[in-house]
Amino acid sequence: MSLGMDVEALRLAVGVIGSGASFVLYAAPVLTFKKVVENKSAEGYSCVPYILALINTLTYSLYGLPVVSVGWENVPLFAINAIGVFLETAFILIFLRYSSPQRRRGGVLFLIPVLAIFAIAASVSLLAFHDHPGRKAMVGTMGIVSTMFTYASPLVAVKQVLKTKSSEFMPFSLSLSTFLASSVWMTYGLLGRDYYVAAPNILGVPLAFAQLLIYFMYRKKPDESIREPLLLA
Repeated sequence: MSLGMDVEALRLAVGVIGSGASFVLYAAPVLTFKKVVENKSAEGYSCVPYILALINTLTYSLYGLPVVSVGWENVPLFAINAIGVFLETAFILIFLRYSSPQRRRGGVLFLIPVLAIFAIAASVSLLAFHDHPGRKAMVGTMGIVSTMFTYASPLVAVKQVLKTKSSEFMPFSLSLSTFLASSVWMTYGLLGRDYYVAAPNILGVPLAFAQLLIYFMYRKKPDESIREPLLLA
């Protein structure tokens, strides 16, 4: 077996592991939305992080398709992000269903232009470029930007932790899943020399690691059930 085949097999294995880590990350809000449905109220949660995550998963789903990537070289990336699109869409719909009229209107007014921008950018990448390198450059750049916005969301939680001196508002499982997913996808991108996948995760790894450090610095037994701070308005 050639070295190239060994690297490709390793990359595929890393992609499968990354898919598992990303699934845990994407599914993390399930309990939160179960609570929202039970209480029939979105309370103080915001849909902005879910909209940003939706754009990110849409972008990398497109990136993993053969119209952008060469063949199915990025099938793990496509598969997990397709699942992510489904989950994030479900979370957004639940939020809109159980939020106040004012928050629902604000969510829709944010969602529509963001989706429109994605649709226009995706169309331009497919129509203006007729080769894989050009399309990968366009969609990959979109992915880097959307991932940076997604990774910026936890800064709200960090601010809350520093303010309250308690890591209650920054769940350990969410921070750990982010760190693991970023680390694995960074490795996946580097193995394939795909810097449109590696680059945003190179940024995400230290950010997620910093969250873990802050969690342990301010860790203490919470007085009430843990909530997801990333989603608080």
